[in-house]
Amino acid sequence: MHGPEPSCLYPMAGFPRAVFLKNFITRPNIEVGDFSYYDDPQGAERFEERNILYHYEFLGDRLVIGRFVAIAHGVQFIMSSANHLMDGFSTYPFNIFGNGWESGFDPAAYNAASRGDTVVGHDVWIGTQARIMPGVTIGNGAIIGAHAVVASDIPPFCIAVGNPARITRQRFDDETVARLQEIAWWNWPQEKITRNLDAIRGRDIDKLKQAV
Repeated sequence: MHGPEPSCLYPMAGFPRAVFLKNFITRPNIEVGDFSYYDDPQGAERFEERNILYHYEFLGDRLVIGRFVAIAHGVQFIMSSANHLMDGFSTYPFNIFGNGWESGFDPAAYNAASRGDTVVGHDVWIGTQARIMPGVTIGNGAIIGAHAVVASDIPPFCIAVGNPARITRQRFDDETVARLQEIAWWNWPQEKITRNLDAIRGRDIDKLKQAV
């Protein structure tokens, strides 16, 4: 056996609150990698509806979540459409209400104000009720603490907590981080991952490098 099938909806027997997210994504502007899961006792299947907010295709920004990402209950991704335009005297979105208020409004203004894609790398752990703001990148192997508000990029293998999220430490030294990025075990075939679980779960970088 080589672990669960990535197409499995509920990968933990008898525990329906956890789902492999990729199988519940329907929008073309959301991409989720294999084995990334979301845990929610109130229906993890509704992640796309309840946890990704202000995400409209017309703006063009994407949410990209890598492989082997663990997302705890209540995590929210706030996308670029949440932002109101700030280059005029008022931030009120008159145009969305129509009835003449849309007159003279240039939709390109929204595109110019977009923060771009929100990207979560591979093997990231996001704690309970953390909030990820528009346009940030969370690097591979990072850990986001519970209730953190991530408004700026988090480098690979760093731990970030608080509001606004601040980096408390890097999980490994620079050389080890560089080697982990090069090894990129999350891209291995599932069979190779299974054969080398002890090395992946361990702390011996040479053993991981020698994996077969």
